[in-house]
Amino acid sequence: MNLLNIFTKTFETKQPEKAEAGSHWIKCKSCHSLMYYKEVEHQNYVCPKCGFHIRIGVDKRLKLLADEGTFVEYDATLEPVDPIKFVDKKPYKKRVEEAYAKTGRKSSVVSGECKMNGVDVQLVIFDFAFMGGSLGSVEGEKIVRAAERAIEKKQGLVILSASGGARMQESTFSLLQMSKTSAALAKLANHNLPFISVLTDPTMGGVSASFANLGDIIIAEPGALVGFAGQRVIEQTIGSELPEGFQRAEFLLEHGSIDMIVNRNNLKQTLSDLLAFFKKD
Repeated sequence: MNLLNIFTKTFETKQPEKAEAGSHWIKCKSCHSLMYYKEVEHQNYVCPKCGFHIRIGVDKRLKLLADEGTFVEYDATLEPVDPIKFVDKKPYKKRVEEAYAKTGRKSSVVSGECKMNGVDVQLVIFDFAFMGGSLGSVEGEKIVRAAERAIEKKQGLVILSASGGARMQESTFSLLQMSKTSAALAKLANHNLPFISVLTDPTMGGVSASFANLGDIIIAEPGALVGFAGQRVIEQTIGSELPEGFQRAEFLLEHGSIDMIVNRNNLKQTLSDLLAFFKKD
């Protein structure tokens, strides 16, 4: 094995899912500490030196949050169509096929029902590996159906967002999902059922401008990037510089845009406590 390769692996360039557990050193993107892969894995991919939260996929999220053997997935067969026959460098259908081959999923959202420390909940998780977690028609429909199940079963709804925003390949059909999901959450509120939004890195664009910031309680992971447009775009638009880190979770908490920042290792307990508090009999 090439020693240079071992010591140049970073969180940014090598995802934990693809590394050989226990056989590699990993360099933290934030503090640059070198650690065994398993050391990071046992901390749920939180750097034990500085607390940096590496992005993780849906399977690891489910293992972290759902009580073992309780998750039941719904609407897994829903898949995108190509309503406007969109083509950029590749046809939209080709991009969907590639995303399916990469993730084994047909959309960027996994939705279902599970227990968190014994508390029943409807759970929606975005998969950033599927076309950047973009919000399209299928993703919007899955969120709406999850809200409807929550109403039917008198359960809370938790959505973990990780998205670059609306899916450009679906044009207006994608933008309509912003209002569609917001309307579904309004119905949930009318039934006095909680919606807890968890913002992970990154939560951007149309997702942050719709349901992600409509939670009764909004939680963010440490260091999560949250916003509508990128910093450079905003600076060019308004013609002035912006504070460093103004789109990070810590800045948002300081300015009252979110309710709390929760370390990934404490997230399940925090969510289950909140859900139990708001639980309807």
